[in-house]
Amino acid sequence: MNLELITVGSYEVNCAVVWGKARKALILDPGKDAKEIENFLKTNNLQTAAYLLTHGHADHISALAELHKNHPAPVYLHPADQEWAFGPSNQILPYYPVPLRPDAEFPIFGKNDLEYSRVWNIADLSFQCLETPGHTPGGVCYWFQDAGVCFTGDTLFKGSCGRTDLPGGDARTLTESLKKLTETLPPETQIVAGHGLTSTIAKELATNFFLQKFNR
Repeated sequence: MNLELITVGSYEVNCAVVWGKARKALILDPGKDAKEIENFLKTNNLQTAAYLLTHGHADHISALAELHKNHPAPVYLHPADQEWAFGPSNQILPYYPVPLRPDAEFPIFGKNDLEYSRVWNIADLSFQCLETPGHTPGGVCYWFQDAGVCFTGDTLFKGSCGRTDLPGGDARTLTESLKKLTETLPPETQIVAGHGLTSTIAKELATNFFLQKFNR
């Protein structure tokens, strides 16, 4: 699996582009700077297979509509975040106005789809979708088990975790989600967070205050 991180927007979101030999890309959290993301796709001769959103906050989805217009593909976003992601409550002025809703297919996330036993196969890539609410009601992480990489959005950061003081956040729920990650992901799994540097589960268990109670 190939992986490129493009830092986008005022909040420096890690927009990830991943692809395999088929050169069909999955775009994770296109938060801003659609032209920069499009230029990367064009330069590397990549087609867009799907958009994977870890959650609905504006800094993670604001380039989605523009990208989707030129590169249509299914959009994966938890229904609990779809309810508010494209509405007036989801703006961060002056940096992010209300995100435009793309004219897109939103595949249904059913209960079985959000358990790590379900494997999604898109193009020539496989991943599992882990339901990790707490930062937002519909937060998820995307685990590419074969590549040993998990995209944790704003659930887990290097040295920290997502804030829970925004609408829909819940500290106790986030704690359960962090526990789930430590119990599910092998220690060597690379963590690619929504902001900041990469890490591994092992390093975070050893150094991250919010994971100390789960240290195995």
